[in-house]
Amino acid sequence: MNIRKRTWEIFGAAKPGDIASRAIDISILTLIFLNVIVVIIDSVPSVKESYGTFLNVFEIISVAVFTLEYVARLWSCTVDHRFNGRVRGRIRLFFQPMLLIDLIAILPFYLPFLGIDLLSLRVIRLLRILRITKVSRYYASFNLIKQVFLSKKEELVLVSVLMGLLLVVSSSLLFCCENKVQPNAFSSIPAAMWWSVATLTTVGYGDIYPITLLGKLCASIIAILGVGMFALPTGILGAGFIEAIQKNKEPKQICPHCGKEL
Repeated sequence: MNIRKRTWEIFGAAKPGDIASRAIDISILTLIFLNVIVVIIDSVPSVKESYGTFLNVFEIISVAVFTLEYVARLWSCTVDHRFNGRVRGRIRLFFQPMLLIDLIAILPFYLPFLGIDLLSLRVIRLLRILRITKVSRYYASFNLIKQVFLSKKEELVLVSVLMGLLLVVSSSLLFCCENKVQPNAFSSIPAAMWWSVATLTTVGYGDIYPITLLGKLCASIIAILGVGMFALPTGILGAGFIEAIQKNKEPKQICPHCGKEL
């Protein structure tokens, strides 16, 4: 039990003074960033041709380390009261977001052994880039992002609905204005949605644009509305980050009776 408990502590986020756990955290973080770099340079044909063997060996070593970490967490999790029970506790941990991220980190290596065809292999190998999401376990900043989105979820849902309505209305208007004169570019409302997305996001690729007077007038109004619409989620998230940072800086109030945070 002592070995199991120590394993759970070592592979978890390091506590102050725990040198072994801190060393493991730094080692895994370093390996994660190295993996991301390897995935990027592996896409360069000349580098892959010259250092293909080295990259493959590094991939095997990385997967071995990540697999060991994954198995160690599943094996030792039962010492935590949140994951009591040999089977039920491990199943509960298995579906935790952090463990799913760990699974994503090693899954691309093992999938080809399950009979995945060669055409899909290239896409599967690109999933290795998702190993960078493992960093979220070691940085509290990622928890702050989650906290902001959860606190502002109602406002963000409302803004998303408004943006969806604006997208449908704008594409419908331009379809009515431009379909007769540009039947290929504005062949349908779904086709006009591409123009609406490019305009509302102020990207304006210029591959599709209105040529009628009424179409240009509608497009001008829609473009102005797009600027204001996309400023809304920015303001909501900005205010959410400020509130979360100020809340984290405030001293926590502890109940004198039960010892829990108020």
